[in-house]
Amino acid sequence: MKNVAVIGSGSWGTALAIILTKYDHQVKIWARSQAAVDEINSKHTNEKYLPGVTLPETLTATTDRAAALEGAEIVISAVPSRAVRQTMTDFAPYFKPGTVIVNVAKGLEDGSLLRLSQVIQECVPQCEVCVLSGPSHAEEVAREIPTTCLIASENEEVAKMVQKEFMNPKFRIYTSTDVIGVEMGAALKNVMALAAGMNDGLGFGDNSKAALMTRGIAEMKRLGIAMGGKAETFAGLSGIGDLIVTCTSMHSRNRRAGILLGQGKSLEETLAEVKMVVEGVNTVQAACHLAEKYHVDLPITQAINDVLFHGKDTQTAVLELMTREGKSE
Repeated sequence: MKNVAVIGSGSWGTALAIILTKYDHQVKIWARSQAAVDEINSKHTNEKYLPGVTLPETLTATTDRAAALEGAEIVISAVPSRAVRQTMTDFAPYFKPGTVIVNVAKGLEDGSLLRLSQVIQECVPQCEVCVLSGPSHAEEVAREIPTTCLIASENEEVAKMVQKEFMNPKFRIYTSTDVIGVEMGAALKNVMALAAGMNDGLGFGDNSKAALMTRGIAEMKRLGIAMGGKAETFAGLSGIGDLIVTCTSMHSRNRRAGILLGQGKSLEETLAEVKMVVEGVNTVQAACHLAEKYHVDLPITQAINDVLFHGKDTQTAVLELMTREGKSE
């Protein structure tokens, strides 16, 4: 068993730390907040992100970057997409050459339009970077509800190593070399989850949500393929699998945000009520810019962008989508 460090004490980073610790890994969490560190070390809880969950007593936390990475052979990057570059820059001096970094955030970098693995590789070129994705709510992983994910790396041996280390009876891992497809599926499904939530907030039904998810995966696949991803990836865990769980569960903060938006709340009111990072909001503008760059039509994504950032009414956005020119599927 390899030593593991987790950068970030949010719900997903903590959930992974819990399950890896329970299956005999030595795990240390780095947190920005001393209060979070004290709670993890003394109370063995993380009530802000995983209320009601007891952490293993052997799981420890620190605010010291060097101490967090000391002896770590695998490092999980579990900070929000918008914080990835700064965090990796801050940690860069402490990474040893060849360290495997597993990114678990799902999104795109605003401005550069880079995938998060590309951002990390720019900051720490001496490391091996891979991506963990799939239908996986932290709240369920922390409670050891059976979950299946995907580890993607251009280096197949790295993917297989992480698979071997992370897989256990409660957490099944598949491998992939299609990093582009996996990351784009992970990022874009959050945008579609906003739309699914809006569907619910508007009082629409199963018909409209099924259509939305089906046409949503078509958009995700079009852009992913244009960027170099594989079509079959979008039919797997990081595509349709992640889309289903994010569009249908109340664990999904993107869906919860969409519900509030569909009910007529402003973006500011919505984010204040959800209280956690809503990655779909951070991703939708980057997705629209990529659509322009690769000449790909993303009508649902563009409609969500118009609602969030250009003042379009949700009912108007739905009407415009429904009355577009007829096409073949």
